[in-house]
Amino acid sequence: MRLPETRHEEEQMAVVKIIELVGSSPESSDAAVKAALADASQTLRNIKAVDVVSTGLRGDNLDEWRAYVRISFLIDRVSE
Repeated sequence: MRLPETRHEEEQMAVVKIIELVGSSPESSDAAVKAALADASQTLRNIKAVDVVSTGLRGDNLDEWRAYVRISFLIDRVSE
């Protein structure tokens, strides 16, 4: 791991956090992904990526789409 050479370079480095969510929808796997992203967007800022890990059908009649996703977002830094 390379250390920053200057304070300015250190300020430019980003930290990304990744969380895992499961979205659901009766419509489609795409709608389930969008549901997970919509809910995450209500409380998270700076979302940079959504990676779909898997999708599938669930429920007694296999009528509910679920999407397991990883959402990446930038961590806000507190100014000193």
